[in-house]
Amino acid sequence: MAEILRHPGAAEAPESPTLPQNIEAEAALLGALMLDNRLVEDVQLKLRSDHFFEPLHGRIYDAILRMTDRNMVANPVTLRPLFDADEAMKEVGGPSYLAQLTGSGAAIIGARDFAQQIYDLALLRSLVSVGREMVESALDTSEDVLPLEQIERAETELYKVAEQGGGEGKVKAFAEATRLALETAEKALNSGGHLSGITTGLDSVNAKIGGMHKSDLMILAGRPGMGKTSLATNIAFSAAQRYLRDIEDGIEPAKSAGAATAFFSLEMSADQLATRVLAEQSGISSENLRMGKISQQEFRNLARAAAELQALPLYIDDTPGLTIAGLRARARRLKRQKGIGFIVIDYLQLLQGSGKGSNDNRVQEISEISRGLKQLAKELDCPVLALSQLSRAVEQREDKRPQLSDLRESGSIEQDADMVWFVFREDYYVMAKEPKRPVEGDDTKVWEAHEMWQRDVERVYGLAELIVAKQRHGATGKVRLKFDARVTKFSDLADENYLPEMHG
Repeated sequence: MAEILRHPGAAEAPESPTLPQNIEAEAALLGALMLDNRLVEDVQLKLRSDHFFEPLHGRIYDAILRMTDRNMVANPVTLRPLFDADEAMKEVGGPSYLAQLTGSGAAIIGARDFAQQIYDLALLRSLVSVGREMVESALDTSEDVLPLEQIERAETELYKVAEQGGGEGKVKAFAEATRLALETAEKALNSGGHLSGITTGLDSVNAKIGGMHKSDLMILAGRPGMGKTSLATNIAFSAAQRYLRDIEDGIEPAKSAGAATAFFSLEMSADQLATRVLAEQSGISSENLRMGKISQQEFRNLARAAAELQALPLYIDDTPGLTIAGLRARARRLKRQKGIGFIVIDYLQLLQGSGKGSNDNRVQEISEISRGLKQLAKELDCPVLALSQLSRAVEQREDKRPQLSDLRESGSIEQDADMVWFVFREDYYVMAKEPKRPVEGDDTKVWEAHEMWQRDVERVYGLAELIVAKQRHGATGKVRLKFDARVTKFSDLADENYLPEMHG
């Protein structure tokens, strides 16, 4: 009977040794740490107690960390009282086991190597665990089989292993958080003020928001025809260009005011977006580009602009009908393979939710998408700029400037976003209100009405506003910009009050 009782354990026994482990390295490292407490500083940044295969070793490591953290000596004598009642310690001979661990003084020399190996083996075990779960869920057909969802879940878990050394979340001590805050402030100082995040390419916008910050979700919204995609393309191009220039100037990637950029275009194809960027950079209208109405000189300008853009770290994904989970999986892959540091999505309402009941409740689906985008920004530690539609309520008002209540289909977009921007061009509405064109013989009122309209057009033509309606980091307000509709390019507006004085 005893043999039968022991049998299940015997069946499980071979499983543990098959997992990647090195108990001797763990014992040697603990011995080295107790012999020389200064080594703790070298290993504690990377190694956690759950990286140890043997749970007892993990507890001893935690105890050493706690003692040294309180500026107390951690050795077999001072640690002994903490393990008098430890059952696992009793099984290996009691607290005298601590003294055994310090038996080999030679371990001090290889302490860092032991720590690295323990960490690497913990990573491999996490990988085994993810693989086992993948196999089990793939073999389980008792519930609805959703292979793509399983793939996306597996990709999430693998990303966690790659980024964090296991599936556990990272906890930042306040000391580390303040260090990061200081680095951000230093970056703003070195950039000449204003810019602590990634550049938008527009000085006036950078001055207002301080650049685009890591883990921020920014929503750029506007009615059709306002130039949302144009502005997003301008910003994506500027961030990628600045990154390239900074790297060429020998600036470390972490200190660059630019970023390798991923542009998820759910509305336009990659070649349409590329045409826009080429139009902006070569100064040739995108319409003329598409129709081939360009001169030889313009074509040479185009070829030069195209050559300059070859090395640009701007990656376009034009897969239609992406789910939020699919987008996050692709973004993770781009982060891993291309080191992207900025993501643009055009546009939010074209993304799909997980599919569970999404047809019944569109508001719920949009909530899931906006929450997923905020999680993506935090997970990849980079800014995410998502474009969004606005409801038609704008059109019913006399003042067509958008408000937060106009965000379409869900209040959660406003709630999840760190910043909400609206792009507004008054000239778009003024141009649409053209009165009857006067012809010879028309009365004075017709002529006057048209003249007034022309004056209005002149007043607002080529002007745009970026309205910062929400900003967690600072004040709201608006930034006036110039918009060149011919090449769909936004640029800083020269303020007439600050024009240089003209001397005769």
